[in-house]
Amino acid sequence: MIPFSLDSVHSIFCNGAGLAGNVFAFVLFISPLPTFRRIMRNRSTEQFSGLPYIYSLLNCLICLWYGSPIISPGIILVATVNSIGAVFQFTYVCIFIVYADKVKKFKMLGLLIGIVCTFAIILFASLKLFDDPSRKLFVGYLSVASLISMFASPLFIMNLVIRTKSVEFMPFYLSLSTFLMSVSFFVYGILKDDAFIYVPNGIGTLLGTAQLGLYAYYSRSSQEDSREPLIVHIRE
Repeated sequence: MIPFSLDSVHSIFCNGAGLAGNVFAFVLFISPLPTFRRIMRNRSTEQFSGLPYIYSLLNCLICLWYGSPIISPGIILVATVNSIGAVFQFTYVCIFIVYADKVKKFKMLGLLIGIVCTFAIILFASLKLFDDPSRKLFVGYLSVASLISMFASPLFIMNLVIRTKSVEFMPFYLSLSTFLMSVSFFVYGILKDDAFIYVPNGIGTLLGTAQLGLYAYYSRSSQEDSREPLIVHIRE
């Protein structure tokens, strides 16, 4: 029998939580695929908005930078999930730009350039203006602010559910994946003793719990359950 030390058990649970978070995040990243298949099939973005993908791209880039070994050694699973997320969000933005009308095309292109410039400024400032301890604080606070704003974005959908007494615009599996991803990274952050991970994901867990509670309460009165991701219902 191979003895297990407390450190090895801690490492197993920590890596397991991080890997689970990566898997559930991947489900979220692929959830807009039906929307973009429709956009490409119709060769038009119709009334869909590209703003959520722009915001998600910036969030992934900031969190990727925080999880990189340069800033925070030892939390590579944060870097992996956000690198995958950044690729997906960048692809979605590019597809949106290709098929958008002229006004939206230039607006989205300008926002994309703005995101690239903003991230470049963050990279420059964190590398040139801060030493190692303060660099992690600087990028960590930015990542927390970005994650909290992302987790808070479904609040208007929750308000819509309460007003309409219908879960039509709050797909169950999307809400469940968000909740499970938040729980996984909350546990990962606790085990890594990293407040910049467990604080925003703890908030995400609470909001995810509230979403699932609303779904359970109002699903009985809903006529149908939309299978499209929430962001497709957001208009410019």
